[in-house]
Amino acid sequence: MSALLFLIGLAGGFFSGLLGLGGAILMVPLLLFVPPLFGFPALDMKQVAAITIVQVFFAALSGMVVHWRNRFVHKDLVLTMGGASALAALAGGLLSDLVNARALLLLFASIATLAGVLMFLPRREGDPDATADQVRFHRPLAVAIALAVGLVGGLVGAPGAFIYVPLMMYVLKIPTRVTLGSTLAIVLFTAAFGMAGKVATGQVDWPLALALVLGSVPGAQVGGYLSKRVRAGALRWMVAMVVWGSVVQMWRQALGG
Repeated sequence: MSALLFLIGLAGGFFSGLLGLGGAILMVPLLLFVPPLFGFPALDMKQVAAITIVQVFFAALSGMVVHWRNRFVHKDLVLTMGGASALAALAGGLLSDLVNARALLLLFASIATLAGVLMFLPRREGDPDATADQVRFHRPLAVAIALAVGLVGGLVGAPGAFIYVPLMMYVLKIPTRVTLGSTLAIVLFTAAFGMAGKVATGQVDWPLALALVLGSVPGAQVGGYLSKRVRAGALRWMVAMVVWGSVVQMWRQALGG
């Protein structure tokens, strides 16, 4: 079981570093469905949620280090959007009991669909290798995006990293590589709060989490290393596939499919 989780963590970490996503959107289905295929006991959703947030934190940290070295992490953008998102997610979590669960999922799926549509719009990349120090952004718009995604994510219980990527690229006009590196840092920011809550309430199965993390850290390093060497256009298409896979899954859940 530990060896299998190591391989799952390796795969999740790789795509986290490559595409700037936290990895939960890939890790959760893998952890739910893969172990039984190899004859191991199925993990319940509570176990999966707890060990996934630990994996996401360490994968995001590992991948962000590579992007930081490549100067693709925009510190000001991360602090602006990460802080606003964290506060909004906290508010969303507190308000979540007051809103119908189906309505929440429909709302989140709608926002994700909008983000997915953006991925197919024509986009002038400018300098695809622009570093963070060369990038300027519209601060009020960045705060508005972070508040909206953070609030809905807090209501639904999902960080929404796969929504941030297209919104940052197409609305804020952030270059692809800086978007991916900065999104990892925002994910790290929000995952830290989620992990602290899981750890404080004793929900983390540490042997399982450790196996995932041991795979995730080197996987994210390799993914982050390759991210700089893959064409920006190819990275956008890979992100688009992940976003649309998530959109389809959410609409199926929202509509009871």
